[in-house]
Amino acid sequence: MTETDAEKPNPEKAADALFRYAIDREDIRWLMEQLHEDAAIDRTAVEYELAVLKIVATGWAISFHLEGSPHKETLAGVFWERVFEFSKTLSEATGTLTGGEIDYFGVLKKRLDDYVESISASPEAKRANDPSLAIGPRFAEICGNPDDLFTRMTGMRMFMTNVGRVGEYLLSAGFSGKQV
Repeated sequence: MTETDAEKPNPEKAADALFRYAIDREDIRWLMEQLHEDAAIDRTAVEYELAVLKIVATGWAISFHLEGSPHKETLAGVFWERVFEFSKTLSEATGTLTGGEIDYFGVLKKRLDDYVESISASPEAKRANDPSLAIGPRFAEICGNPDDLFTRMTGMRMFMTNVGRVGEYLLSAGFSGKQV
C-alpha cells in the first residue's frame, strides 16, 4: 500500500499542535496542586519555571523522538518559530506592563542550554539512560533550592511527562522515531 498525501505526516500541523500543548497550563496547575506543602521553595518561582520547562522539554522531545527522521528539522524549526513569535508577543506585553524589557525567548534558550548541559554532565543520567535524573536537580536549583526533593520531583515529573506525551503524539500523527 502506498502513502497518500492524507496519510503522510504533516510537520507543520504537528508543530502547531505541539506548540499549543507546550503553552497549555493545565498540567502546570495540576503539578502545583501536587507540590508538597513542606516544599521549601518559592511557589511562584516553581510555577514560572514549570511553564518554561514545559516549552523547553517539548522542543527537546521533538528532536529526541525524531532523531534520524527526515521530518525532524522541519517540525522542530516550525515549533521553535511558533515559540519565538509567542515569546516576542509575551515579552512586548510584559514590557508594556512593567516598563522594562523582557526577552522571554532568551530565557527559554538559556534554560534549554542549561538543561542540555546538565544532562551531558550527569553521570547518573548517562548510567541510567534517564535525562530526568539531571533535569530534576537543575530545575530545583533554578527555582532557588537545589536540595528540595519535592521541587526536584516536580521538575522530573514535568520533563518525563512531556517527553512521553510528545512521543505518543508523534507516533499517532504518523511520525516514526524513538519510543519511550
